[in-house]
Amino acid sequence: MEKRKIEVCFTSENIDYFHIRQSHVVVVDILRATSSICAAFANGVKTIIPVATLGEAKKAKQRGLIVAAERNGQKRDFADFGNSPFNFTPERVAGKDVAYSTTNGTRAIVSASGGLSVSIGSFINISAVAKWLVAKQEGDVLVLCAGRKGKFCLEDSIFAGALVELLLKDKSFYTECDSAQAAIQLWNVAKVDLPSYLELISQRHRLKRLGLDDVLQYCFTPNLTDVVPILVNGKLRNANVINE
Repeated sequence: MEKRKIEVCFTSENIDYFHIRQSHVVVVDILRATSSICAAFANGVKTIIPVATLGEAKKAKQRGLIVAAERNGQKRDFADFGNSPFNFTPERVAGKDVAYSTTNGTRAIVSASGGLSVSIGSFINISAVAKWLVAKQEGDVLVLCAGRKGKFCLEDSIFAGALVELLLKDKSFYTECDSAQAAIQLWNVAKVDLPSYLELISQRHRLKRLGLDDVLQYCFTPNLTDVVPILVNGKLRNANVINE
């Protein structure tokens, strides 16, 4: 079997420099979009429809969909709720379709749609998404960090390092990507004292100023769920349910 390459893209604006049609793309936005998406599927949401713009989100609301939408951390006035994992409770989302628009994460999902597959990664499902990627057997892997407004961010990058490190334990994978190596180095520094390292993250302080940093511990807790959200015909679905 031909060995499979792993790469890391540190911001979604750089995705055009990668060959995504040959890659299974894992989209990462730890604070908070991909953590929230995984929480929603853990709580039984049927589908999540990622939309890149607020205009599309408003149209989804007019069509009668539940809408979660935020910009710069704050819920939009037309939305049913915002971007905290704690918003996606079973009472709100179980068995339902939710349209979702965020500052960075959902734009990254849309930009990745040309990949062999698109899955959603977070610390809360890191082992599940790694196992799912290994089971694909063919195709490279690209970890796509959403970043923040086109800029590098630490939280997505340390997750990328943690995921790459996990995948490289399987001998079918290799990397010659400097971004992947840098992400591993960042993760190896961060994991020694993760709570202290999180104080370096600018988004952590933005959320604190908004009173929204109650999610911090949750978003960095590994393996709270085994869901693997994947993009199918423009909608996110739980791969575990599809494969049953």
